[in-house]
Amino acid sequence: MLLHIIARGKIARSPEAELVGRYAKRIAWPFKITELPETGGRIPEPQTPFKTVLLDEKGKNLGSEDFAATLGRWRDDGMRECRFVIGAADGHSDEDRAAADLLLSFGKATWPHLLARAILAEQLFRATSILAGHPYHRSG
Repeated sequence: MLLHIIARGKIARSPEAELVGRYAKRIAWPFKITELPETGGRIPEPQTPFKTVLLDEKGKNLGSEDFAATLGRWRDDGMRECRFVIGAADGHSDEDRAAADLLLSFGKATWPHLLARAILAEQLFRATSILAGHPYHRSG
């Protein structure tokens, strides 16, 4: 299953970009990042069937093992792509929230978009590692 981060704004050369790149190289599943301008831009057509996850402050705050289990279920159900959408500064529209398969939160704090990408990339690496059977130090 393709793990696809779709984010508003350009990350450019930055420490956050290096961190995202470091985790991207470690993710064993197919992985892609699409950057869009703050407004407009065209989101690529998905591989179907697919799931859409919006990073949203009103979303579920899943632990790493629960997040991994969700991705594993979707993979096992035949999903070809899972899209993780990081919105612009004003967040997501009500229509986008209603259409999403999952609203995901990284806690109540507000995270800068560049850090949110890095946190998401790390969680995707962690989830795929858990699903591959690598020991997880917080398990049990």
